[in-house]
Amino acid sequence: MKNCCNYCITNDFSCPMKDCKHWIDYEKDLNCTLIAVESHGAMTLREVSERLGISFVRVKQIQDRAIKKLSNLNVKFN
Repeated sequence: MKNCCNYCITNDFSCPMKDCKHWIDYEKDLNCTLIAVESHGAMTLREVSERLGISFVRVKQIQDRAIKKLSNLNVKFN
């Protein structure tokens, strides 16, 4: 885990680094996606949508698009 995440966990401090690619606007997970994944493991689409501040339907659309891209890559390598 990144050093900043360890610092936030150790000091129970929400990350102030909004320009970090791992930053989310969700203080329960100290504003860090890495901390969220480390703390909760696999999450439901509803949990992801809550953390990202977008709808469940939008998260589902993103998931479907990612699965399609991965399946297209698999076809190209086989």
